[in-house]
Amino acid sequence: MLYVDTPTSREFGDLNQVRSDACVSIYLHTTPLTREIRKSRINLGNLVKNAISQLEAAGFDKRRIWPLQEQFDHLLVDDAFWLRQARSLAILATPDLIRTYRLANKLTDMVEVSDRFHLKPLMRAITFPHAAHILAISENAVRLIEVSSDLPAAQIRVSNLPKDAASAVGKSTINDRTASGRIQGSEGQKVRLAQYIRKVDAALRPVLMHSEIPVILAATQPVESLFRSLSAIPALPETISGSPDRLSDAELASAARPVLDVHYKNVIASLHRSFEQCASQNRTTTDVSDAARAATFGGVEYLLVDIDTVVDGFVDEETGAVTFNTKGDAANYGVVDEIARRALCSRARILGVRREEIPDGKELAAILRYPM
Repeated sequence: MLYVDTPTSREFGDLNQVRSDACVSIYLHTTPLTREIRKSRINLGNLVKNAISQLEAAGFDKRRIWPLQEQFDHLLVDDAFWLRQARSLAILATPDLIRTYRLANKLTDMVEVSDRFHLKPLMRAITFPHAAHILAISENAVRLIEVSSDLPAAQIRVSNLPKDAASAVGKSTINDRTASGRIQGSEGQKVRLAQYIRKVDAALRPVLMHSEIPVILAATQPVESLFRSLSAIPALPETISGSPDRLSDAELASAARPVLDVHYKNVIASLHRSFEQCASQNRTTTDVSDAARAATFGGVEYLLVDIDTVVDGFVDEETGAVTFNTKGDAANYGVVDEIARRALCSRARILGVRREEIPDGKELAAILRYPM
């Protein structure tokens, strides 16, 4: 089992604003297999030594190093903490605080020391959180299930949600093929199913219409087609196949993972198409310096960043001019990380991805709000 606790968007925003005389950001590959976690603990010890060495080389006050070292020491000897891990661990620490996040995605081991946290690797977890609402609907039952990366699947209670199709239309069954008033036979079944779906739609709208979490349908025909034609709720085009009545909440959650994977690939593909279209309007860049200037003046609309690499240097607070540094130390910081921070401040959409998912295989790719 993966024990995951990713930061919320609000937490990420708060971490983005932290400034200290020493901010240590460590990202570490871990494993949910307890018997193999010893290697991760050893690697963390080495990364901590690297961070402390950078601070000492910069002449950092030893009285401030001690509380920082103490926080890492306490974490290293906490056996209960290491019993429950995921695929990666993020540790963000200053002499005054420490935050840890267990992540489902695999990250490259790294340590960054600066006056601000290095948050770019966390963007992958926030960009693609593997969270969804599953609407499991048939003529016999309807359930709304919330799936997240760090909690078991759970049903959501929805006011006025019908129990099933028959009770929704005031019948003992909708499969009565005898003549009955104005509707009869198979046509009557279709009409009653439509009435049922409209009631489901009305109950779910307050919950789902303004949610940013994807909605996945678990349904068979003809219910799936009717729902897509009658409801304004934007369900993903991919459906969990098979009768949802036969699947538990946990089984539905497992079936949702590949659907989400396809969805995220489609999101990246859509951004690539937008990038190509905007390139003809001079509204794109893969140049770090150009992206830094655009982000400083609120000109970035979308930003794809490679979560694994670090470009060391500084970005001027007023002009956005970049000074590159070929060697990381306790003074400089990740330039692309800083570009992402500035873009977020102007409400740009940021996606943390792998380098192969970025146009031209660069450290970043930006779609701009205006031509360069």
